[in-house]
Amino acid sequence: MNLLRITASLSLTVLLAACSRSEAPKPADLPSVEELATDPVRLKELRKQCKTDRPTMGDVLCNRVGEATNQRFFGDGKVPYTPPKEPPKF
Repeated sequence: MNLLRITASLSLTVLLAACSRSEAPKPADLPSVEELATDPVRLKELRKQCKTDRPTMGDVLCNRVGEATNQRFFGDGKVPYTPPKEPPKF
């Protein structure tokens, strides 16, 4: 009976280890926000992958993809507001 418990627990451990998720890439291996912002094709592909499979892609990468998307949309933030010379006519 003792041998049965050991065999069962060992089998369960091996089964759980085999079914575990693969690790997401480490932050050092991931592209930076600036690299992603300069490559719109890669950014678009990564955005699709983050939408469909965020757990596998990892939060760090998907957060960088979102930040790069914001940078491309909003720019560098250094453009001053310049109102029109004439007020609008309603």
